[in-house]
Amino acid sequence: MYLKDKALRIKENFNQDWFFYHGEESVPGGMDTFLYRPVKLPHDWSIEYPWDEKAVSCGSGGYAETGIGWYKKLFSVDPEALARKVLLHFEGVYMLAQVWINGTELGTHVYGYTPFEWDITEYLYKDGKENVVDVKVDNSAQPSSRWYSGSGITRNVWIQAVNDIHVAPYGVYVRQKDVSQKKAVLTIETKVCTCGSVSDSASVVVETTLYDPDGLLCMQKQTITGNTENKAVGIKSVDGLSSEAESNLAFYDSDSVSYQIVTQDFEITGPKLWKLEEPSLYKIVTKVFETGIQQDEVTMETGLRNIAFDCEKGFLLNGERVKLNGVCIHHDGGCVGAAVHPQIWERRLTKLKNMGVNALRTAHNPPDPALLDLCDRMGMMVMDEAFDEWQIVKWKELGSNTSDSKGYSDWFDQCHEEDLRTMLLRDRNHPCIILWSIGNEVPEQTTEDGYKIARHLKNICRELDPDRMVTQGNDQICAEPNAAREEFLNELDVVGYNYVNRWRTRMETLYDDDKRAYPNRCVIGTENGSLGGVRGEYLLSMQDRAGWWKHPYYSGPVVIGKLLHFTMTHDYVAGDFMWTGIDYLGEAHWPAHAASAGVLDTCGFEKDSYYFYKSIWNQAEPMVHLLPHWNLEIEEGTILPVLGFTNCESAELFLNGKSYGRKAYSYPAYGMTERYGHFDKEPVPVNTDDLFLSWDVPYEPGCIELIGYNEDAECARQTVRTAGEPVSVKLSAYCDTLKNDNLDIAQIEVRIVDAQGNLCVQADKELHFQIQGPAGVIAVDNGNNESMESMKADHIHAFHGMALAVIQSDKTEAEMDRCIVSVTAEGLIGDSLILSILPV
Repeated sequence: MYLKDKALRIKENFNQDWFFYHGEESVPGGMDTFLYRPVKLPHDWSIEYPWDEKAVSCGSGGYAETGIGWYKKLFSVDPEALARKVLLHFEGVYMLAQVWINGTELGTHVYGYTPFEWDITEYLYKDGKENVVDVKVDNSAQPSSRWYSGSGITRNVWIQAVNDIHVAPYGVYVRQKDVSQKKAVLTIETKVCTCGSVSDSASVVVETTLYDPDGLLCMQKQTITGNTENKAVGIKSVDGLSSEAESNLAFYDSDSVSYQIVTQDFEITGPKLWKLEEPSLYKIVTKVFETGIQQDEVTMETGLRNIAFDCEKGFLLNGERVKLNGVCIHHDGGCVGAAVHPQIWERRLTKLKNMGVNALRTAHNPPDPALLDLCDRMGMMVMDEAFDEWQIVKWKELGSNTSDSKGYSDWFDQCHEEDLRTMLLRDRNHPCIILWSIGNEVPEQTTEDGYKIARHLKNICRELDPDRMVTQGNDQICAEPNAAREEFLNELDVVGYNYVNRWRTRMETLYDDDKRAYPNRCVIGTENGSLGGVRGEYLLSMQDRAGWWKHPYYSGPVVIGKLLHFTMTHDYVAGDFMWTGIDYLGEAHWPAHAASAGVLDTCGFEKDSYYFYKSIWNQAEPMVHLLPHWNLEIEEGTILPVLGFTNCESAELFLNGKSYGRKAYSYPAYGMTERYGHFDKEPVPVNTDDLFLSWDVPYEPGCIELIGYNEDAECARQTVRTAGEPVSVKLSAYCDTLKNDNLDIAQIEVRIVDAQGNLCVQADKELHFQIQGPAGVIAVDNGNNESMESMKADHIHAFHGMALAVIQSDKTEAEMDRCIVSVTAEGLIGDSLILSILPV
């Protein structure tokens, strides 16, 4: 039974005990689940079906199953809760969701990436009878996405109970007016919702309390409101902080609901700022009282920081210039599809942050709110993006598309304002968000009136968040035959460049031409190419490639490195969002079902390209990385380019004990200081202006090593050996605990090794997973984007010696304190590990 708690505001997870039916027809309101099967939310039915070359989603959508699906849940609510307002909140349903309660249709929500909710109080049975909620999800208009969208209730669902007087959804807004090391001037707006009539003598009091990152009381204020007055009362000040405040009130009345906006000003001296290396968060507790009786309480977190974009300095965080080392990411989680547990994002973000990434672009839609929560806590900045299409449809041309493309353009005029406002209201308190993006590569950038839409969307952003700047990813700047129009670009606070080096001499000049023509323009690389590639595979020649955008492994870093070098050494370029941080489902050519653009594969395993960026973006600790691996199927003696990625001053390559020389490159290069001939650091002779090192080596099996040196002392080493025959399988867990809540997950990495523990990149044995205890395998992956194996199984072949399994808690009443995960493979020694079960 839901909502039995006696708290003022009850919010309970509504993800369990659902039923799902994949088909076009069902009867809302019925209790029969005969055609349905049990599922837990979030749920994505597209990932459960085989990849199909003839799928109507086409290669753009990952050759995935789409269509129509029905969800049903039977539930009961504590009768006492029915005296209050009961709300049903969906964080995201892809797409075109229709919802019924006990057979009564509540309405439809189109966009699959924005949340929605309904007041369901009047539709619930009052006699203790079991209720039923039905959700129809229609993703049949295909092809509709340029990447894998997934299908279903792909994000969390919540059931809530509030009193008639309560804080409105997303009703607390913390505006940071002036933030520095010395002080933080804040205005906190609270939108109070009153359902039904309130007497003229009634007063509503809003109490706001701030706690610092250490949990200590910082400030507290109360504001009393009524129909005719609004004044501050009972204001408390801590540690001598200012208690002066002005509060404003506005009413927004409808037939049965009125809203009051209470404004309170705070000034905090010596605030603890939100920083990348120390993302401090303040807690804000908002309480609402009516005639002295508390009616509601809402808790949220935010971070205090100052952000700015400057046409000369680029991006500044808390007054200091910070280069945005960014990656674009899509919303899928690989083998779990679009139903992504936060721990999957946590593991991925941890790896990206270690690479030196400090910013994400949520390409090309509002993200799961759990991702933003993680970015707040982990110190990761975000460009929050709203749309991939406006009014003009984009063609989903990849794969077997022989039909007319569909997309958000079909719904833009009807839905865009609601969706953009919802994104802004939901996300604007997140300190991680530094920039709003109103679109990506929209064709309107080249049309006569496109700037009017850009202005309209920017104005909505300004209305709800006056302080953050607005951008858009433009791929037609100086393009031929139709270039982005100047009046369109002028509407953007920060002009976003997608593939700045794509046209003519821009391959050489990059941003410089526009810097001379538009010296006051703030610029950022919203999307540019990465090394990408397939983990463990190496393109040896131009003849072997399958597209003009692919490069041999030894030339890719030259092309990518040129733009990277420019971006890192020109302050006016705020940074770059490389395409992409992680391989993603969709945008593929058969037999691939996913794109290999990431530096992490769909399993979250690092590719060689990961270490290229790490060598430039992460200077905190010395590192070296060499490639390719040393189990290549080529003739012995073949001259092979061996690349070295390092942040050391120099590096030396050894093959079977023989040195092939020490080399160095010139980034970051520094000139003389103080006087002629004086250097702060002794210059190191360099061999190349590229951002990597290269040696031509005759291939022979054995041991190859790369040693990094700083000031002639060894500081980093990588050793790669030719692996022998596979002998055993080794398991490791990202997190070795599992909550007994039926929802928590564990991510298990698998490696096949030889007798000496070397990774066997040549091994592709089929792996079988077994679970003893309250859990089960919900997904498997190996990072091979051309694999036809099911990701919703308990077995999969290794790809270049590696694989991943996702384990999910299966709640049990029995007292069990552990879960044993085992893996076997024919002819190999298996392995097991123990996950500790945590009670809830």
